[in-house]
Amino acid sequence: MDARPIDSIMLEQRAASFTRRSIKEAAKRQGLKMALSMVDLTTLEGADSPEKVRAICRKAIRPWDGPMDSPLPSVAAVCVYPNLVPVARDILAGTGVRIASVATGFPSGQYPLEVRLRDAAEAVAAGADEIDMVINRGAFLAGRESEVADEIREVRSAVHPAHLKIILETGELGNYDSIRRASDLAIEAAASVGPIRDGEVFIKTSTGKISPAATMPVVLVMLEAIRDHYFATGVRIGMKPAGGIRRAKAALHHLVMVKETLGDEWLTPSLFRFGASSLTNDLLRQLIRLDRHRYMAAHDFSEA
Repeated sequence: MDARPIDSIMLEQRAASFTRRSIKEAAKRQGLKMALSMVDLTTLEGADSPEKVRAICRKAIRPWDGPMDSPLPSVAAVCVYPNLVPVARDILAGTGVRIASVATGFPSGQYPLEVRLRDAAEAVAAGADEIDMVINRGAFLAGRESEVADEIREVRSAVHPAHLKIILETGELGNYDSIRRASDLAIEAAASVGPIRDGEVFIKTSTGKISPAATMPVVLVMLEAIRDHYFATGVRIGMKPAGGIRRAKAALHHLVMVKETLGDEWLTPSLFRFGASSLTNDLLRQLIRLDRHRYMAAHDFSEA
């Protein structure tokens, strides 16, 4: 693993620089559509119901029912609790929208390992294409990094061939050096189980339950870990910033950062996702403004 200390001042300055790029209208339209195609539309609340999941799945397939001069893409995936995977599967079958499920004791990661493994395996058996697992931050912060690595290896083995997104919960890790170390650990542990195809493993900032989460400096640290792994192995690991990205402008800033850090190859839903359901409506609002030359009100869009 990379043990070099991170220069936080330079990191934050570089992250801020991506927000100052000038984006022309044609590129903005393309970027907004790209960002929409990268969203994992998510519902992870105690009040979740089959009816709510069905509504979110319909929105995932067709984000906007109004008139548009150019078609809009579906989102990348719908993310739900494991018990609601069969509901999503029934609606999304054959649409190309993937089914993701949080498992392994989401959001704390503190459940016994056998419970977490069963949780993940049952979600895959029910139809999940992707598992968003949480690492045990308590073990990581206590210095038991080998324990965390072992658990990642076991989860990857339990869910294969489903894709695995490894949530670090960066808001609890303390500093950029810890985030880099956790990123390297997650990537190397997943890779040690067996060959990784491009996009089969992601690292992810947050559960969305802890703040701060997907700040641009944090995402940049994780992108650089992905870049260094690619340089060393030729394997492309995916990235999913989640938590706090609510505006289309912020999504475009992230896409600029991905392009300039990792290259155009990562500008695809198979390698980059946004875990930000509230982002969807702002992306739609901006796209409709470019298409219809008027702003829609917030209440014109469904929440699900």
